[in-house]
Amino acid sequence: MPQPLTARRSAAISGRVKVPGDKSISHRALILAGLATGRTRIEGLLEADDVLATARAVEALSASVVRDGDVFEVLGQGVGGLSAPEGVLDFGNSGTASRLMLGVLAGYPMPVSLTGDASLCRRPMSRVLKPLMEMGLLVEDDRETLPLSVVGTQDLLPIVYELPVPSAQVKSAILLAGLHAPGRTTVIEPLPTRDHTERMLRYFGAEVDVETRADGSRAVSVAGDAELRGAHVTVPGDPSSAAFLVAAALICPGSDLTIENVLLNPTRTGFFDTLQEMGADIAVLDQRDAAGEPVGDLRIRSSALRGVRVPPERAPSMIDEYPVLAALAAFAQGETRMEGLAELKVKESDRLAATAAGLAACGVTARIEGDDLIVTGTGVVRGGGTVATEMDHRIAMAFLTLGLGAEEPVAVDDIAMIATSFPAFVPLMTGLGAHLV
Repeated sequence: MPQPLTARRSAAISGRVKVPGDKSISHRALILAGLATGRTRIEGLLEADDVLATARAVEALSASVVRDGDVFEVLGQGVGGLSAPEGVLDFGNSGTASRLMLGVLAGYPMPVSLTGDASLCRRPMSRVLKPLMEMGLLVEDDRETLPLSVVGTQDLLPIVYELPVPSAQVKSAILLAGLHAPGRTTVIEPLPTRDHTERMLRYFGAEVDVETRADGSRAVSVAGDAELRGAHVTVPGDPSSAAFLVAAALICPGSDLTIENVLLNPTRTGFFDTLQEMGADIAVLDQRDAAGEPVGDLRIRSSALRGVRVPPERAPSMIDEYPVLAALAAFAQGETRMEGLAELKVKESDRLAATAAGLAACGVTARIEGDDLIVTGTGVVRGGGTVATEMDHRIAMAFLTLGLGAEEPVAVDDIAMIATSFPAFVPLMTGLGAHLV
């Protein structure tokens, strides 16, 4: 049954708060813990549906995953030590979990079947399957979407692979497969993407090299026949989740909000950089390091925003934040042009089309030109519409956030899927002053 929700114009969004752990890091911590030898303790793991799907898959492959209070303990089996699951690995709605696990499975000579929900089974897997098949992964019936049946090999081939488009998921899958291959496996990415896999591989003891080339591309390589060791991982707050709170504070008058322990990895801060260009009052406090990742506290105060151009090279560092950025652009004065958003078309929904449709439903002028989204803001948003979320958690949260500053209520048709990434979204927002009913 759909779970609709309505956002109404709200007063100040204020207080001190922490957001749930970063989803990307949570996935990788569980996977590498399963491939490590010995025990790994993970604090701050995001307990959302997508990440819990990864935990179940790791456990099904014979690594023990036990919750001890707020800590998850994983007893890893070592690279090459996992064993065939008894049933199908079900990844729910998580594209990250399924694609990264394909990289892990490439090094195991055992049949494994993978599936997901209706939305995930429509999403393309060809970009990750192509390089993994070059390394030796066999795919039954040459399928390119879930459900998939695959067989890996203990004679995996190291490759040098140039990504046709920037993708942290494809890069990560290849590097995870490379742990099993002799020699070095290298991924060349045209633009820098999220580097959590490289950082965490090093943290667990893998040999990783990163070279930035004169043309701006990066060559990332990992040494095969790796031996990973158990570690203590503290997962910082997810900047993609923090983005909704930041946006709410910017558009609700009188807001003064501090979000503690937010991941500030430079491959993930494009949204915050863009907001500062738009005139947002955002201060970074107490910058520090946690398990190889930079973190800090963010203080946000309500601000008048102006339209800006967001260049295509920034997209990899904020790909999940474009729906909420588009919502903020509606409140800005002038035109905001977001360029190079082709990747949005293959997310949980066609996020480019869904974002434009949601803006139109709320009386905002927006158009799509190729892979670009152009929003014309006037400083005031009428609202009053019902937004079709298309089973996409970020569309739902983006337009609920927009409704907090709109003149008329904004409804979304379903919030059930928010649990895939941010299950505490509604109670956390209402606790800070948001009017969600």
